[in-house]
Amino acid sequence: MNKYLLIEPDFPIPPKSKNHKNFLPIGLLKIATYFKESGHKVILKRGYPEGLLELRDIKSFNPDEIWITSLFTYWAEYVKKSVIYYKELFPKSKIVVGGIYASLFSENEVKSYTGCDEVIQGVLSKVENCIPDYSLLNGSNPKPIDYQIIHTSRGCPRHCKFCGTWKIEPKFESRNSIKDLIQFKKLVFYDNNLLMNDYIEDILNELILLKRDRKIIWCESQSGFDGRILLQKPYLAKMLKQAGFRYPRIAWDWDYSEYSNIKKQIDILIEGGFKTKDIFVFIIYNWDITFDDIEKKRIKCWKWKVQISDCRFRPLNQVFDYYNPRKIGQTSKEYYIHKKAGWTGCLIKKFRRHVRMQNICVRQNIPFYSKEFERKHYKNLMLKVKGIHKLDKKVEFLENNNISYWFPDSATQSNNIIQSQLSVIN
Repeated sequence: MNKYLLIEPDFPIPPKSKNHKNFLPIGLLKIATYFKESGHKVILKRGYPEGLLELRDIKSFNPDEIWITSLFTYWAEYVKKSVIYYKELFPKSKIVVGGIYASLFSENEVKSYTGCDEVIQGVLSKVENCIPDYSLLNGSNPKPIDYQIIHTSRGCPRHCKFCGTWKIEPKFESRNSIKDLIQFKKLVFYDNNLLMNDYIEDILNELILLKRDRKIIWCESQSGFDGRILLQKPYLAKMLKQAGFRYPRIAWDWDYSEYSNIKKQIDILIEGGFKTKDIFVFIIYNWDITFDDIEKKRIKCWKWKVQISDCRFRPLNQVFDYYNPRKIGQTSKEYYIHKKAGWTGCLIKKFRRHVRMQNICVRQNIPFYSKEFERKHYKNLMLKVKGIHKLDKKVEFLENNNISYWFPDSATQSNNIIQSQLSVIN
């Protein structure tokens, strides 16, 4: 019997997101199950020991091996700090590093940078079919999870050049059933391309029956749905809705000229039963496409009344990112700026702010953004503004009542909105 200490480094994740569906150490939880079923003892620690009592308990555990996971390459320094800390705490323990960063860099690079003893790259096949040990998260701040993570497939044959999935999971593999894996009533699918699963219709039919029998409440696909497959098989949209999927996401990664195909994908989701304000479009920015074309995409999404999931591009070989939306005067020494396509720190923060304001407008079904209205002030005035149809008359009314404004489909905005933007993006 061996003792294993599993570590999720102290990544810069807000406490409220610690058990969020996008930030769950699912790999470590599967590894925990594997080790326990093999008769070993396991402890999971997220970050560092808190207080002398917890430090004493971990030291008394005295692990034979310490397994540390990694996430994004630009959070590599947190992995390094964990290796240094636990190596000093347990100098005789073997330290193993795996995960996304460990898989995108070479074994020698990871060892040299972090100081670990061993590197595991890609998917650890022997733990892939293990049910994650969610019990290790009980008591985690702020509250235990009430959903589970599921993979129906691994990999993605698309090979988009900004994505590392096909490098980490080079072989596409599918499950033909998931009903025996389900433990919770809320399901989050971590597939990189869910609809590409060869058995997707069988899996959706399983979920539809489970939804009908109230054994599941809702489903989400973290990476969204491949819109090109929806165009080929539009009937899948209705099946997704019947299976309980919410907040469907599609990607608009390439040129603005694709807008007609993106609109067809959105229409398919609407015909399947989804509301426009619940549909999201992934838009990658700070990449090969210029700010002007990205803004054209944003405005199209506004006309379609769908929300945007903005994805700031970071190179797969960069091990730092100190982007701060509130910090003035940041440069490429602090985070990646794609200068070849004309991006600047100012434009990056400007686009992100536009997306935030526009999404608020879509969710609240209001024609423009206002700081005052966002804080739920002036409700009666908003009703009056909605009744004014001409833009110049709206602006006149807002100016007379000293209300800030920003209209998503034009450059029309109040001086205090402009000054607020300048204070952040300059």
